[in-house]
Amino acid sequence: MKGFVANIEELTEANNDFRRVLYTGHNLQLVLMALRPGEEIGEEIHDDRDQFFRIETGEGEIWIDGVCHQVKADDGIIVPQGARHNVIGRGSEPMRLYTIYGPPEHVDGTVHKTCAEAQASHEHFDGKTTE
Repeated sequence: MKGFVANIEELTEANNDFRRVLYTGHNLQLVLMALRPGEEIGEEIHDDRDQFFRIETGEGEIWIDGVCHQVKADDGIIVPQGARHNVIGRGSEPMRLYTIYGPPEHVDGTVHKTCAEAQASHEHFDGKTTE
């Protein structure tokens, strides 16, 4: 494979895993996420990377440096490096989204079925890309 080509909307809407790394390049990483109502990523700061989020289904909140933004399907969000942030699913259905890290954050191929599984894991990008 050279690069990544797929229908990202279909993949995101079909995803039920809390976190699923689809592709890892040297400078970018594509990750699917699904947050159940009331579930959150957990407050974090990436001192050395920017992050883009695209909401495909559901609704929720994204907090960036203490400011709450209501988000819903079709919204795109950029969190710059160094910003404290959290994403929280709200509403009655899962919030399904994809995120792009630049540079990568997770080990290529990582799948965390649940938030608890992700929180128990302490993996971070090890320099190995998809190809």
